[in-house]
Amino acid sequence: MKTAQVWEDKIIIKNTKDERLNGRKGAIVRPLGCGLCGSDIVKFREKIVHNGAVLGHEIVAVIDEIESETSFKKGDRIVTSHHIPCGNCVYCKHGNVSMCEHFKSTNIFPGGFSEKVYVSEEHLKNVAHLVPDNITNEEISFYEPLGCCIRAIKRCSLMSGDNILVIGLGSIGLLMGEGIKAFGYKVYGCDLIEERINLGNKLGIESYYSGNLESFNELIQSKSGGIDAVFMTSGADKALEVALKVVRKGGKILVFSSTPKSTGYPNNEIYYKELTVMGSYSPSPKDLQDSFDLITSKKVNVSGLTTVYSLDNIQQAFDDTITNKILKAYIKIS
Repeated sequence: MKTAQVWEDKIIIKNTKDERLNGRKGAIVRPLGCGLCGSDIVKFREKIVHNGAVLGHEIVAVIDEIESETSFKKGDRIVTSHHIPCGNCVYCKHGNVSMCEHFKSTNIFPGGFSEKVYVSEEHLKNVAHLVPDNITNEEISFYEPLGCCIRAIKRCSLMSGDNILVIGLGSIGLLMGEGIKAFGYKVYGCDLIEERINLGNKLGIESYYSGNLESFNELIQSKSGGIDAVFMTSGADKALEVALKVVRKGGKILVFSSTPKSTGYPNNEIYYKELTVMGSYSPSPKDLQDSFDLITSKKVNVSGLTTVYSLDNIQQAFDDTITNKILKAYIKIS
């Protein structure tokens, strides 16, 4: 089977032995496609993974082989996430499921950018869903990314009538904005790229250019009457300045991105303004269920957000994503 593997500064295609159940419970699936996540880009660029690693986890696939107590069967088209919390540890009990050691240890194997993938019985029971016929592969590939956004929205504990600003209108920013809107809140967005601002407005996220901080702040305050919570989906250090400028005293900043310089939020800004700064990472099974429901009911529109690449052309997908030539890559595998 073909796999896309990390080797030094490249993603290369290698042929490996087909993945088989070999007595294990679970399923061998044939990925139809897999979304390229921002975390895949970070792992590749920062050399976080070893040579030979197969990235990718946003898969939609067809079951080829199965030994399971679930109702899934051979030929089913499914979507699954890659991590499952234990539900019993101190992290899970406090709602920090993505800090759970079991969560971190579970995964699909060898990775989504492969022609065959092993999905465990635990995955099938907790985070896998049968995909309806009216949902495309590209649409349902947003199942896990949207689940991440839903968890962030829940963690922020928003109140009725709150005004929200999403900083950064890449694919995650747009998903976050749509998710916030689906939960019934007024959401604004900002970016530096005109195409993304236009797309945000098209999706019902009132979006503006934020390159001039003073004029943007005046504009967003006049439009909203005050920003109660900021969702940080931009990985730019300058985005921190925007967040601190626009958020009201006593407001919240939800961090959903890493920054190149790991710049921190100034202690005195948090202290004197009584700001709440919190992070959010990966979703729980319940968040993923909510994501599945929002996508399949079309309450969140994800159609047209992806650019499709073949598995053989995956390096170009990485390059185009890194250089902001595209919004989101989807790797078609079979």
